[in-house]
Amino acid sequence: MSGPPPKRTSERRRRNKPKDAAAPAKTKVVPIAGAPRLKPPAEDTAWHTIAKAWYRSLKTSGQSKYFEPSDWQAARLCAHVMSEHLNSRTLRAGMVQQIWTMMGDLLTTEASRRRVRLELSTTESGDPGTDATVTIMSEYAKELAAHGLGQ
Repeated sequence: MSGPPPKRTSERRRRNKPKDAAAPAKTKVVPIAGAPRLKPPAEDTAWHTIAKAWYRSLKTSGQSKYFEPSDWQAARLCAHVMSEHLNSRTLRAGMVQQIWTMMGDLLTTEASRRRVRLELSTTESGDPGTDATVTIMSEYAKELAAHGLGQ
């Protein structure tokens, strides 16, 4: 989706279904099992402190629940590029944009998650130690189950 990211569900004025949700599905969604949940690779000790902090934050982020091994390797590459750029002491706008794009591809920014209609919400208690839930995915799972396509 191009353009500005859509508003969060709670901020939208219109409560009716979007046009694409009302249209009949043209293709059948076939769920495929991913790789088993794995322990994320450790960060490189030589990385810049900001790159290390960003990489560590992925381990507790809600969207990382769905990371495949290739996503973790993409995150490592992003952290490495980020670290090299930050260590160079010369910030270039083009490189910062490229790093931001890499981060967006991993859905690590609010805007990138909203563009794919994925919303993370924390628990009501606001406890930072509590895992976030992926609300949109649970809605999709219910919809798939209703059509007999769930697992």
